[in-house]
Amino acid sequence: MIFFFILLQILTGGFSSLSWGNHDDQTTLSSPMVTIPHGEFIRGSGVGSGRPDERPQRNIYLHSYKIDTYEVSNKHYVQFLKSTGHKEPFNAFGKGPLSEQTGIEDLPVVQVTWNDAEDYCLWAGKRLPTEAEWEKAARGTDGRAFPWGDASPSSTLSVYDREWRAGGALLPVGTLPQGVSPYGVHNMSGNVREWVQDWYAKDYYAESPARDPIGPDHGILKVIRGGSWHSFEADIRASSRGKGGFALKTHGIGFRCAQDVSDNTKTMNREP
Repeated sequence: MIFFFILLQILTGGFSSLSWGNHDDQTTLSSPMVTIPHGEFIRGSGVGSGRPDERPQRNIYLHSYKIDTYEVSNKHYVQFLKSTGHKEPFNAFGKGPLSEQTGIEDLPVVQVTWNDAEDYCLWAGKRLPTEAEWEKAARGTDGRAFPWGDASPSSTLSVYDREWRAGGALLPVGTLPQGVSPYGVHNMSGNVREWVQDWYAKDYYAESPARDPIGPDHGILKVIRGGSWHSFEADIRASSRGKGGFALKTHGIGFRCAQDVSDNTKTMNREP
């Protein structure tokens, strides 16, 4: 069974290629990050709201960490491609290689698998955020429905419920400043859905520790958060959970990275 599991991970891309390779080409990009302070936040949805996998609602404690202010852009991802020779994703914005496409530099990268996102973060000296870290950065500590509060979304707050139109549904990272989270993190509701580190389990919230949860020990699917340009209002709530396999890549999935801070005292195993 162990051999079969390892073979399945290799075939599906379940192990990050960079975790086996030489890290001499790691580069720290000039991408701004926000420090999220230690402390508790309200995770999930209460009884009678949200979906079953968002319950029970609990207070969760997290040590401080950093998270990218913006979604990873095409400009930064192409930097990674050129530095490492990593396989290019499908160009969702036009014909030819993504690295040669112009006019899309500040749009969030899409068509990336979970492994692509993990490899980028490792190369940048960072990591994918845990699901709990992502949610706290998105909604703060007061259990609000959206990054900006409890008011219904609008076109000045979020990019959602749109059609693709050759990439025209997306907005450059860092736009819609009225929709930022309490910590000043941009585009955590709509624009693109975002890969996070955790395995997905529908009942994990009932079983997880109350301090620094990192998801189940194993699984088949990875968690995706935040909703996209094509999502409905229910899916861009800060507590909404999505999921997908390692090989999943669509016009609506991107990511951002996180990083430990020096005052963290915990040790977390983040490898799948």
